[in-house]
Amino acid sequence: MSQQPFSSLAEFKALLEAAEGPDASALHAAEDRNGQLTKPPGALGRLEELAIWVAGWQGNGRPAINAPQVVVFAGNHGVTAQGVSAFPAEVTEQMVLNFQHGGAAINQLSKAAGAKMDVHALELDRPTQDFTQGPAMDEAEVVSALLVGWNAVDEATDLLVTGEMGIGNTTSAAALFLALYGGEAETWVGRGTGVDDAGLALKARVIRDGVNVNASASEDGLEALRCLGGREVAAMAGAMARARVLRVPVILDGFISTAAAACLQASVPGALDHVVAGHVSAESAHASALDHLGKEPLLSLGMRLGEGSGAGVAINILKSAVACHSGMATFAEAGVSDG
Repeated sequence: MSQQPFSSLAEFKALLEAAEGPDASALHAAEDRNGQLTKPPGALGRLEELAIWVAGWQGNGRPAINAPQVVVFAGNHGVTAQGVSAFPAEVTEQMVLNFQHGGAAINQLSKAAGAKMDVHALELDRPTQDFTQGPAMDEAEVVSALLVGWNAVDEATDLLVTGEMGIGNTTSAAALFLALYGGEAETWVGRGTGVDDAGLALKARVIRDGVNVNASASEDGLEALRCLGGREVAAMAGAMARARVLRVPVILDGFISTAAAACLQASVPGALDHVVAGHVSAESAHASALDHLGKEPLLSLGMRLGEGSGAGVAINILKSAVACHSGMATFAEAGVSDG
């Protein structure tokens, strides 16, 4: 008997469907505490909502963020054979080495946020299939990638960020959004790592071809992930699902991590209740994707790096929210009249 938590997409979906929601008593306790803190009601704005949200998922009316984790997944995409990226696939492996040596932006942001950072490269020498010719992965391949993400989450973590690196993955993400949400191909493509106008038109054609060839991708989020995703996209989805089962809050990063999340939501409604959007990126369709998910971003800094970088900055926003909620004195404790 397999020791893995799931061995098929159906088993993965069942685990996600069975995941529990936030702790109602912790939510009530956090709301009650928030009403007694030494500040006018609502004076900390969205920080108050975030702290209460974290409390519900942590099951603690006075939550703490002491062990945030950033996990970066890397994969290569067969669709790059269509010329959709300004950079060659070798850059993926070179950037993984940079992550491992501590030289990337996400390394610095993780350090600044006090987060543990891990890097997982997924079969970089074996890109996914070109999805304009058929599915990017078979079921065994996508399940294997989901498991990498699932197993990457430290059970001791209390806040999770998933990041990615993969030349060609903005094309994969755009194809996923086209399959899941429809519209015109042109509305979902962006410049990624810097393609020109001709490259933009090519990406639109490629994602249109990919969705047309993989008709089943529009029928279910996990099938979309298999047909149009990449190994690193699936791994992010697996990590987010594991966090949902563990009731660990997640900060969503940019365009590609949002595509991974969208696959979960399209397959299991409520699968992203434990997720907050860290930022809206400069990738042109990211704001629309977040709107489809009903997620209001915490930050808008014009970032378009990926790696988990926008979400990495947002870790400190959540830490600030929780620090105020759990560390402030109540009116009674401070001996201050509350009116």
